[in-house]
Amino acid sequence: MMWINKMIAGMLPFMPKDLVWLFSKRYIAGKKIENAIEVSRKLNQEGMMVTVDLLGEFITELNQAEDNKNQYLQIIETIQQAGIDGNYSLKPTMFGLLLDKEICYAYIREIVAKAASYNNFIRIDMEDSQCVDLEIELFRKIKSEFPKNVGLVLQAYLKRTHSDIQQMLDLNTAETPVNYRLCKGIYVEPEKIAYKKYDEINQHFLEDLELMFKNGIYPGIATHDKFLVDGALKLIEKYQVPKEKYEFQMLYGVTPQLRKSIVEGGHRMRIYVPFGKQWFAYSTRRLKENPAMAKDIIKALFYRG
Repeated sequence: MMWINKMIAGMLPFMPKDLVWLFSKRYIAGKKIENAIEVSRKLNQEGMMVTVDLLGEFITELNQAEDNKNQYLQIIETIQQAGIDGNYSLKPTMFGLLLDKEICYAYIREIVAKAASYNNFIRIDMEDSQCVDLEIELFRKIKSEFPKNVGLVLQAYLKRTHSDIQQMLDLNTAETPVNYRLCKGIYVEPEKIAYKKYDEINQHFLEDLELMFKNGIYPGIATHDKFLVDGALKLIEKYQVPKEKYEFQMLYGVTPQLRKSIVEGGHRMRIYVPFGKQWFAYSTRRLKENPAMAKDIIKALFYRG
């Protein structure tokens, strides 16, 4: 069955977009901000917070960066006026990180300042290995000015992550604890710099999480893996972590039953709500990361189409 899934994943970029949308709409709020608001409001009513993300990454021209910045400023204004309980995620390559890091900094700083004006928060997503040092540098620079309004994503499968957490402990204080989203990692990286085995990645995920709890860091525990959820709950109990000092995070449309059980257990849950015109690239990348999702395409074709 796995080879069939991989075959479908490989074919997806060449399929008609209308066909791909039948599958994608389960994992993407929609193409417009109104869709993101509708989905976010429903999740809020079910007791969950959200993080809203405009889809897009790795731009090739700086004029695209300015357009993306302006879109984010409008998104924040619109979401805040709608009264949504949520914050915002963004990818630095969407603002020209690999083209001009100073322009990227200036644009993201402006976005963080906009969120801060509403006492809200921006999450800087971590991208592939060529971006890690640049994104840590960007995070440090912005956090020095907005200590409560910016966070970072860390990827447990990178061999450097445990050390990165230790080296950034200087940013962590009781008044303004560092806020990280800890995930497994999604980019294809060489074995030299990234763990590859399932058990190995999970082990380091929990080691990274334990280091965060030991140092009073606020983690967003981003996983759909029940083993890691159970492991995180054991660490929360071990260190007697108050429920306001951590949260679980999941992707929109993924493992709803596991998500429900965590919420019913009284834990904070935040859902990543992506939307935008770049939904096709997001969908094809998601499927390549997880070919097992191919079964959802088959279901979409026969039960939703």
